[in-house]
Amino acid sequence: MGAVEERLAGLGLELPEVAKPVAAYVPALRSGQHVFTSGQLPMRSGELIVTGKVGGEVSPEEATECAQQCALNAMAAVKSVIGDLDLVTRVVKVTAFVASTSDFTGQPQVANGASELLGTVFGEAGQHARSAVGVPVLPLDAPVEVEIVVEVAGTDA
Repeated sequence: MGAVEERLAGLGLELPEVAKPVAAYVPALRSGQHVFTSGQLPMRSGELIVTGKVGGEVSPEEATECAQQCALNAMAAVKSVIGDLDLVTRVVKVTAFVASTSDFTGQPQVANGASELLGTVFGEAGQHARSAVGVPVLPLDAPVEVEIVVEVAGTDA
């Protein structure tokens, strides 16, 4: 277990199995020194943590937990491509999509669930650019979807 996974364990978290795609795509793809993840839903043990709209059926606190789970799933997808999360030299970009009611404006706070976890486990390398976008609906009625781009050490495999 590498340093990143040890920091996760210290938080009481562990990487899940890579979520199975719900359509025609791969969970993550390496191009040169970067790994791009597909959008990750808040799946835990093969099921969504919660469904619905933030500001409606889903509380901001539940949505923040969902964003954290999405980040865990994204890290698992990255690991499936590079084998060791300690090879990540920088989290470059995080995009969080939040299915929310038309009057909900707390998308940035929801996205912090992912951003803060990445900052904690990757340290300074976890500081990233980010977009937090409100959308009307996400696949499977998920409240949150997160994708990340990371830079990695070593040559393209």
